[in-house]
Amino acid sequence: MRSPAELTEAFRRQNLKVTPQRQLLFRLLHGNPVHPSAEALYAQASDLMPGISLRTIYQTLNDLAAMGELQLVSVGSGPARFDPNTDDHHHAVCDRCGDVIDVYVSNLAELEVEGLRGFQPESARLVFSGICESCAAPSPSTPST
Repeated sequence: MRSPAELTEAFRRQNLKVTPQRQLLFRLLHGNPVHPSAEALYAQASDLMPGISLRTIYQTLNDLAAMGELQLVSVGSGPARFDPNTDDHHHAVCDRCGDVIDVYVSNLAELEVEGLRGFQPESARLVFSGICESCAAPSPSTPST
């Protein structure tokens, strides 16, 4: 994702309004590795700018996605997440805490897939599910045996 200043200019070039609320969202998303949902961004933005609307959050996210600045990430159950990393990558999702992380897969073109029956894929997105490092680590209060 481009810097907040670059996004501001890109919005202006497309005749989209550049408001303080949108500029706040540009800052919250820039370099954000968390893959936030619209609701999570709303909560974070509301703390910094009381009165910001959820509608503004959704509209800005949709505009950014349409511009190719964000990827919409569906990772099974739960709300859609937004990923400012537009590099070619995939995701891993923790089944316990719901965290989503970026992962990179080498040699994806060599993947053998059965059952496509004439379907010609143009792209593939992989989602790995499991337990993240934080959730897998024993808690300090858990006695080791």
